[in-house]
Amino acid sequence: MANPQPEPPTTPVLVTGGTGFLGSHLVDQLLAAGRNVTVVSRQPRPALTARGIRVVTGALHDPTTCAAAVEGVGTVFHVAARVGVWGRYDDFYRDNVTATETLLAAAQTAGVQRFIHTSTPSVVYNGRDLADADESLPLTTDCPSPYPLTKAIAEKAVLAVNRPGFLTTALRPHLIWGPGDPHLVPRILARARAGRLRIVGTGQNRVDMVHITNATAAHLAAETALSTCHVLRDGSADTLAHKELPAAAGRAYFITNDEPVNLWDWINELLTGLGEPPLTKRISLAAASRIGAVCETLWRLLPLKGEPPMTRFIAAELAKDHWFNLTAAKRDLGYEPTITMAEGTQELIRRMKNGE
Repeated sequence: MANPQPEPPTTPVLVTGGTGFLGSHLVDQLLAAGRNVTVVSRQPRPALTARGIRVVTGALHDPTTCAAAVEGVGTVFHVAARVGVWGRYDDFYRDNVTATETLLAAAQTAGVQRFIHTSTPSVVYNGRDLADADESLPLTTDCPSPYPLTKAIAEKAVLAVNRPGFLTTALRPHLIWGPGDPHLVPRILARARAGRLRIVGTGQNRVDMVHITNATAAHLAAETALSTCHVLRDGSADTLAHKELPAAAGRAYFITNDEPVNLWDWINELLTGLGEPPLTKRISLAAASRIGAVCETLWRLLPLKGEPPMTRFIAAELAKDHWFNLTAAKRDLGYEPTITMAEGTQELIRRMKNGE
């Protein structure tokens, strides 16, 4: 039986979404490790170029852009995506599915060895509580938001092309947060300060989250897992073409802090730590869902700009359990969170108080 021996990857890498929250942290870690990094941006990025990062300008659904981006690359970290709970399905499909398929085709043509796709746990959305959920859950085909639907299609496409010589895996980080977070925490604070945030449902739902440091480490661990060299009994290195693939190849993994928290207790800890009053007003899930349905109709028919203040998908996410079993990620990726929820929350509160 072969014994896997991890080989630290050293090849040039492409990080799509390299200017976003997760992507920028990943770029920083790769640069610190001495890697040659390429990012794709719709506009020039002089600050990145000054750091020695190769910037390819263009859109990921454009084959020419993708071909230029993957040239000479050994690993692709496909982090870029259109996120959000509302919008035109065609726009989400172009940015999440077409872009992924175009990048996959270019990567295979260019001889890229590893393709790590940033997915989302919402690809298994089923409208029910998800408690200790694992990767055996089926991908969603029925969701009132285009984001999970298109991300599910993209994840399936990535895993389907896994083969010797072109290894793919998908990571599903849940609610990435931490210093510099431009999405989760700012939205919570904005809604709370405007008096527009209510506890939805019983207020007892447990939710998994993942600190940005841990989410970044999971991506690097996935690359190492796909870079495993199989060694024969006689000690000679075997090739993937003639040996079983690494365990992570062709699979998806939930990535969290492995510390489910009461969502509303955590939000109130954050609010009170920042000097804001805690949430006490409530709304039932049924009422929030009805309001969400009305908002969706108005935004669709009028149409109105921006995202509705409530949707059926948001109502379900705020009221139901969403926590996941990390057995597979720990076993196959060697993933272990290093920043706890308590440590990360206190650090975030301190830095936000300091205006960081």
